[in-house]
Amino acid sequence: MRIALIHIAQETNDFNPRPTTMEDYRAFGILGGAEMIEQQARHGMIGGYLEAVRESGLEVETIPIVRGFAVAGGRLDRESFEYFQQRIRDGLREAGNIDGLMLQLHGACAAEGIDDVEGEQAELCREILGPDVPIVLALDHHANITTKIIANVDGIVGHRTQPHDLHDTGKIGGEMMLKVASGAARPVMAWRKIPLVSHQEQFLTSKGPMKDWFDAARALESDPRVLQVSNYPMQPWLDVAEGGWSTVVVTDNDPDLADKLAEQMAEHVWALRDAFQEREAVSVDEAVRMADAEPEGVVVISDTGDTVFGGSSGDSNVILESMLRLGIEGPALIPMISRDAVARLVAAGEGAEVTLGLGGCTATEFFTPLEVTGTVRRIADGSDVTVEFYSHQDRINMGRVVIFDVGPVTLMISELRGVAGNLPEVYRAFGIEPAEYKIAVLKTASNFQFFAPITSRLIRADTRGPGQSDVFTLPWKRLPRPIHPLDKVEDWHAAHPVNRK
Repeated sequence: MRIALIHIAQETNDFNPRPTTMEDYRAFGILGGAEMIEQQARHGMIGGYLEAVRESGLEVETIPIVRGFAVAGGRLDRESFEYFQQRIRDGLREAGNIDGLMLQLHGACAAEGIDDVEGEQAELCREILGPDVPIVLALDHHANITTKIIANVDGIVGHRTQPHDLHDTGKIGGEMMLKVASGAARPVMAWRKIPLVSHQEQFLTSKGPMKDWFDAARALESDPRVLQVSNYPMQPWLDVAEGGWSTVVVTDNDPDLADKLAEQMAEHVWALRDAFQEREAVSVDEAVRMADAEPEGVVVISDTGDTVFGGSSGDSNVILESMLRLGIEGPALIPMISRDAVARLVAAGEGAEVTLGLGGCTATEFFTPLEVTGTVRRIADGSDVTVEFYSHQDRINMGRVVIFDVGPVTLMISELRGVAGNLPEVYRAFGIEPAEYKIAVLKTASNFQFFAPITSRLIRADTRGPGQSDVFTLPWKRLPRPIHPLDKVEDWHAAHPVNRK
């Protein structure tokens, strides 16, 4: 059995004006062929798929086509989109006859002039492979399911938890792929589109309404006729014409059951729609005061509006401004992404006292520069930092990095996005031990697991920015209307033709 393998992932935030370019993909490494298997054999979706192959006992030849990953950000530029289209085209044509394609994508990627990158990628694969070669698609559960995606694949699986377990998703996708390619299963799909958008404060699957919805999906999978039930609470910063939440049911050759369960899962989440809108974040000043008053650190402040893991720009200074104005004792850690600031500080040199405007260099609709004076503690090369990231082991490029002390705050300012300061080992790579700080600002709305071993308390700050929780004031342009909670929705079935049977 010959199975081709493609893994391409990026999550788009339409409110971050900076495009995602090939530089962002190269920062995490673009792999193909044997190198792709060697480096990812035990990690992430690729590692999960390979584990499914090993455990199956089947004779499987995996043909690795391409692995390209970029951390979330603005829309892809056309060069990046076309690059991966060509890699798919060339790779599948060179692969020869195959028995199936394991396609691992994100699901919430958009490009310049293209709302549905994954739909375009799936359609290209189908055009090359023809109608008879099965394609199984593995997605992030923040994906935006579209008619083009559904039309071009045979089965879909998604993350079963938030925080995500990419290895698990790769494995269940691999298991489905092997069943289908070997003739042990004949997948059929049904889906529903739900006119719903929500902030990410209720997105963790360990509690609240999201746990309720995801537990219901797992319960349905106890039926041997059901291959997978996957829910997709689309990440809330994707401004696309077919946006909204979805649910997908894959059964073994039972279309009526798939349709019945898809309707059931959509009704389930629609009944919970208002629970997803409940907010936990406090004002910026309150978050800072609460953190500084804690008797023990490390207190994590979630900068929800500047969630780099949700594609934000990484140039927010609103928490920094509050800390300096309120005169905290600290010490505190804050990451920032700014090429201009790095250039200024590198030119000044280590030990120099520098006054400059920080922040507001990218998402100027949300932030303006803040003048600060501080000391350049260290200038470092961040082009080769090893991290364990979402079950990937990656060597990432953050460009040049400057450690800059401004009063009680230590800033880690990088040229490139990398993983911002959301992983402790990034700070350690530059001589900073986060456990010695009282406060750490994380640029994420939900992925706090990396700091969890040293965290004493988590506080969400209600910050503005491209990833803000306030979905009502985001500058929506393309999102289909009406959609809850931005509008009054009388009948969720009317939101999309697929719902109107």
